[in-house]
Amino acid sequence: MTTTISRRLRVLDLFCCQGGAAKGYADAGFEVTGVDLAPQPRYPYTFVQADALAYVREYGAGFDFIHASPPCQFDSDCQRLQGNDHPDLIAPTRAALEATGRPFVIENVRGALPKLRTPVLLCGPMFGLATYRHRYFETGGGFHLVQPRHLPHTAPQAKMGRPVPVGHYGQFIGNFSGVALARQVMGVPWMNRDGIRECIPPAYTEHLGRALLASRLEAAA
Repeated sequence: MTTTISRRLRVLDLFCCQGGAAKGYADAGFEVTGVDLAPQPRYPYTFVQADALAYVREYGAGFDFIHASPPCQFDSDCQRLQGNDHPDLIAPTRAALEATGRPFVIENVRGALPKLRTPVLLCGPMFGLATYRHRYFETGGGFHLVQPRHLPHTAPQAKMGRPVPVGHYGQFIGNFSGVALARQVMGVPWMNRDGIRECIPPAYTEHLGRALLASRLEAAA
């Protein structure tokens, strides 16, 4: 007998920006609601403008899964070099997610590694993407993710801000060149430059979403 899930599971996408993570979960079959403090007119799914932590404390338990991408500027190299001041939201985010009792993931950049608990690394070539965009995912609330094999970085990477030569991988951060190419490579055709420079490639969260569905089906069998 085959066990199925009878309804679409609901994902809460916190600090959602323009919706790179959301697209992946939607492609995996989830119903997605995004929350961000700033207006996000490009967000392609249901959107709520609100403080993400306040929203998850009030409504998070009503969702099946919660994704959180707290702003990474605090832990990014360029912001530290510039001396800019940004809040460190990883610990408060984790506390709010744990209080919901729901499975969750916290995503962030390499600089946040000391604060993340046994994170899993995802990288573009794992999913056939021509970019080395490392993102780290801490899982919790009973959800576990297996670390995929990290493939060697064999293709050369274009220099930051320069056009991407044939055979090179683009970085697509900062004031990068080639928005059209970035949209194609990352799989985010609706985004502008601001969204692309910080987004999670949807392929990453589609992988997470399918892993979550597999674990749910296994538990229900």
